[in-house]
Amino acid sequence: MNALQVSLNLPRLRERRFDVRVLLAFAAIYFLWGATFLAIRIAVLQIPPFFTAGLRFFTAGALLYAFMRLSGQPSPSAAQWRSIAVTALCMFVATYGALFWAEQYVPSGVTSVIEATLPITTIAFEVFIFRQQPFRWRMLAAVLLGFCGVAWLLIKNGQQPIAVLPCLVILAGGAAWSLGAVLTRSMPRPESLPLAAGAQMMLGGAVLLAVSQATGELQPFPHISLRAGLALLYLIVGGSLLGFTAYAWLLARMPATRVASHAYVNPLVAVALGYFAAGEVLTMRMIMASALVIASVFLILKSPSAPDSRTVASRSPVATPGM
Repeated sequence: MNALQVSLNLPRLRERRFDVRVLLAFAAIYFLWGATFLAIRIAVLQIPPFFTAGLRFFTAGALLYAFMRLSGQPSPSAAQWRSIAVTALCMFVATYGALFWAEQYVPSGVTSVIEATLPITTIAFEVFIFRQQPFRWRMLAAVLLGFCGVAWLLIKNGQQPIAVLPCLVILAGGAAWSLGAVLTRSMPRPESLPLAAGAQMMLGGAVLLAVSQATGELQPFPHISLRAGLALLYLIVGGSLLGFTAYAWLLARMPATRVASHAYVNPLVAVALGYFAAGEVLTMRMIMASALVIASVFLILKSPSAPDSRTVASRSPVATPGM
């Protein structure tokens, strides 16, 4: 009888067996994406911001799109390309263009905390503007908590002056991301998440490069130092290719709310790296304000109405501009 019970329990034990691939994938979206904020800061202090963003996303997007097409994925239809174009403009041109420009003036740790408000602004659009989710007092409290944290972070602080205008630009860019996520939810999208992401990055990167040319960033052509070049290479390979591959792999195998946990881990990684690796100032006020934002994101992502992984995947291929 005991032998029979053991044999019946073997499949369950195999299912519970630790999978090192899951650990590595979570490490990728936690640490690779968390480190992208410092990499952006390093790059844009030496290379023009729109050119940096455009080169990053066009290169990574073209590589990912070409790989998926060579793997047998069909080309997007005309309707799907329209959806991809809207996503590229809202999420890559507006959001990342603002983020890369602002990081010339804002430390990477502060940027990561402000950018962590993306789930907050998205749920605010869904509940209070487009009425796509029912109103809940708990959700309102979570949204207010997050924005109180941002306000506390931006209020004049004698210990570390914060460039308020660039921070507001980051917030506005995040609002564009959230708006794009809500508007494109019902639009046709390629079934392959990596193919859609590659097309969005490629198209968004091309527009950012055009913006760079139009704003005179390429006259003369910028010199790329070894330090800035390595940061840009990390953004392309680590942030966009490896990080997103791990994200897409996890979405297909894990609950969406667990995968979305990177939204409150990435700022912790970014703040720690900024402090220890780049010498950025870290005050108790910043720690408390960051804690409010991260707590707000945690409450929103742990809400009973949180979408499943297929819904999250259909909304957007990215969950944070760490990508």
